[in-house]
Amino acid sequence: MNKFFLITLFLISFSGFAQIEVRNGLFLYDEVFVESDDFQSDYLEELEKSLSVIPIDSVLRLQVLNDLGYYYHTRNLKIALGYIEMGLEEARDKNESYWEGKLLVSQGAILLRMEQLDLAEKALTDAISKIPENESWLLYTNLGYVYERKGILGEAFVYASKTLEIGEKYGDTKAVAMAYSDMSNLFWKQGKFDAALSYGLKSLEIFEKRGLKDLDYDFTFHLVGQYMVDLDRPKEAIVYFTKSVEIGERYGFYNNLSDTYIAMANLQAKMGEFSEAQISGLKALRYAELLENEFMIMRSYMSLGKVGNASKDFAKAADYLETSILEATENFGDKFYLSLVYEELSKAYEGQGNFQKSLVASRKSDELRRDVFTAEADKQVAQLQTEMDVAQKENTIMLQEAKLSRQRILQVFYLTLAGVLIIILFLLFRVFLRKKKYSTLLEKKNEEKEFLLKEIHHRVKNNLETISSLLTLQIAKIGDPKFKQIMEDTYTRVQSMGMIHLSLYKEGNLKKVEMKEFFNGLGRFVFDTFDASDRIRFEANMPPIELDVDVAIPIGLIVNELISNSLKYAFPNQKSGQICVQLLEKEGNLYLKVSDDGIGIMEDSTIKGTGFGRELISLLTRQLDGKMTLVNDEGAAFSFEFQLNTAA
Repeated sequence: MNKFFLITLFLISFSGFAQIEVRNGLFLYDEVFVESDDFQSDYLEELEKSLSVIPIDSVLRLQVLNDLGYYYHTRNLKIALGYIEMGLEEARDKNESYWEGKLLVSQGAILLRMEQLDLAEKALTDAISKIPENESWLLYTNLGYVYERKGILGEAFVYASKTLEIGEKYGDTKAVAMAYSDMSNLFWKQGKFDAALSYGLKSLEIFEKRGLKDLDYDFTFHLVGQYMVDLDRPKEAIVYFTKSVEIGERYGFYNNLSDTYIAMANLQAKMGEFSEAQISGLKALRYAELLENEFMIMRSYMSLGKVGNASKDFAKAADYLETSILEATENFGDKFYLSLVYEELSKAYEGQGNFQKSLVASRKSDELRRDVFTAEADKQVAQLQTEMDVAQKENTIMLQEAKLSRQRILQVFYLTLAGVLIIILFLLFRVFLRKKKYSTLLEKKNEEKEFLLKEIHHRVKNNLETISSLLTLQIAKIGDPKFKQIMEDTYTRVQSMGMIHLSLYKEGNLKKVEMKEFFNGLGRFVFDTFDASDRIRFEANMPPIELDVDVAIPIGLIVNELISNSLKYAFPNQKSGQICVQLLEKEGNLYLKVSDDGIGIMEDSTIKGTGFGRELISLLTRQLDGKMTLVNDEGAAFSFEFQLNTAA
């Protein structure tokens, strides 16, 4: 079953109970012991109230009636049966076969605890065709209880095995835990206490992994405690009984509480704690009477009788045991427990000296035991246990074979993967070798190109130096001052370009020129040419910046022209001063500034002289897609802005 059961309603406004709420026309039902064990003291009362808001034709109503009946059977069997019978009537009216089957299973469980074993068996058998196999384990569990109570232990074991088979087939841990719990109880009834304990502990382990503290988990604690008693491990038994009582009292599981207090009474009597044993027996009787369960009432009186025998109060013991037999009635089906009552009654009569009655009771006990523990039943249980053990071993072998098969498949996969990886690595290695060879070739070609470029720059530099030498010789023979000045200007321009190629050659960077160093060298050269180093100071006030050669040469020529102009015209009469050059890169643009603190430039003239220098500067500025600004204030300052991307 799903945690939430939804059904559309349109005429009901919001209302809510602990387990059922109506939100936006939808019923939300939070089932207990499915994904949580939030079974509070008012759970059933709130569930009862919710019936008033669920329409009579709703399938949800059948589920609620079934849960009310099933969970009430832990507190009051008659109330529980009333809800189940109401649900069955409504399910048949609605022709809801599935819910009829579920309600029949709950009816069988309740009738079983009311000692109406034949009616319980019929209800459960009728449900078989209506319940899907994956949910049928609870049906078979209760059928097993019917045969257990009838004393047909072999058939009971068959149904416990069926529950285990269904649980393992569909991965239902609750069914598996229940099967092991029931098998442990059957082994205990046969006196096979070690096997009982082994199966009981296995059941508890599965219940604990499931994580829900429900009725059956609680009862299994009781069973394991009982096995500890019979194995003479009383301290451990008390631990399991205490745990069972704790869960039972928290959730109101009266039948389990009665069972556990009966077991505690027997253990306390065995340990000589007779007053405590009497109290436990009376508590067991109180819970059995609240439950209105004749079977538990009968067993509670039996436990009080056993306490009387142990404390040598044989008269009181006989009264309790005779009352126990009366509660059992003539049609009492559980011959195992009835045989135990007669056995204790025989001891009570013997203690009173009534040996005739003691003998009759003893014979009755033996007769009932023979009916329960037949050789055929022992053989059937032993055979089923063997078959189950073999099946589990075969299942283990199959799991191991499946595991080995998976391992072999994984081995083949890993080997194949390793082979593929080796091939890929080999191919990658071949590619690497080719790329390495190609890279070596490219590196060699790059070295050759670099050498050629160096050689070109070297030769250009040499050629420019040759031109400079020729110009120097020519200047020495020129007498005309104006023409001589033109030749000297040409000389400085050629020398400026030569210095750039020298920088490229010496620095080893064949594409870029470091401009600060270049400007410092250019300044020294021009100042030496004009013999102005002593009176004029030169400063390149800028951070290091590298430019491509095709940008550096035009800028170098511009700076050369402006420095030369300043030296010619800004400082007449051997006046001292300063010339500054600054080049910056900012947001994709180049900013060049050449300034002096000389006499400045007349308003009607930008640059004095022939005018060639002025035209050269304008031409180079346009070449670099730039613009020039002159500021004539306390000297002359030429500012240029070039778009770096365009310049490059």
